[in-house]
Amino acid sequence: MSILFISDVHLHNNKPKIIKGFLNFLRIQATQAKALYILGDLFEIWLGDDNDNSMCINIAKGLKSLNKKKIPCYFIRGNRDFLLGEKYANACGMILLPDNPVLKLPSGKNIVILHGDTLCIYDKPYQRLRVFLRCRIIQKLFLSLPLSVRFCIYNFMNSYVTRYNQSKSKNKLNISTKKAIDILMKNQSQIMIHGHTHQPAIHNIYFYKEKKILLKRIVLGCWNRCGSVVRLDDKNDNIALVNFPLDYS
Repeated sequence: MSILFISDVHLHNNKPKIIKGFLNFLRIQATQAKALYILGDLFEIWLGDDNDNSMCINIAKGLKSLNKKKIPCYFIRGNRDFLLGEKYANACGMILLPDNPVLKLPSGKNIVILHGDTLCIYDKPYQRLRVFLRCRIIQKLFLSLPLSVRFCIYNFMNSYVTRYNQSKSKNKLNISTKKAIDILMKNQSQIMIHGHTHQPAIHNIYFYKEKKILLKRIVLGCWNRCGSVVRLDDKNDNIALVNFPLDYS
């Protein structure tokens, strides 16, 4: 059986095709898996677990169906849904994971998984903002506000971020290979799987430490015209990055 990894689905009420495609994915592909790992940005926006609109309820039901079939679902928070908490995770039957958890393969190799925004170290303004937004005190204060006020704050910040993203150079969007190697070495891992950049690919990294070591960095794609999934065969360590049509997943 395969272990599945996805990220950057960006579910939103104004994206009905993606919502339907994701629910189809849960119903068809995920039910045949050994486990599902969601590496952040499942939602386009998440302002608190009290935002219980119909989309969130339907997604929770779809994810909970995996739990009922004894298929574990793990979740790493992304830069858009970092406020997703235990309440909604429990409703989905998801297990929240810390940053950079490591999966051990039968072969002895390790895989470190993450959302991927921490690899964009050249974007210093974003990294400073990330530290601020991940502060528990700031999050507690924000979540204590009425939901309508939170939406107003989000809309204001999002308009600023959109203008900033349009003006910043491509270099700031690049992944730091050195940072990726540092995380791999710190976690004694040979493979990294992440999302965030929306640039699906499998990168070979040759690292020299006494001898040449081959490392892999696998990048998931964004769900837009099609879905993106990494399939890991837990018996032989085969890894495949696959795109599939949203209308038949």
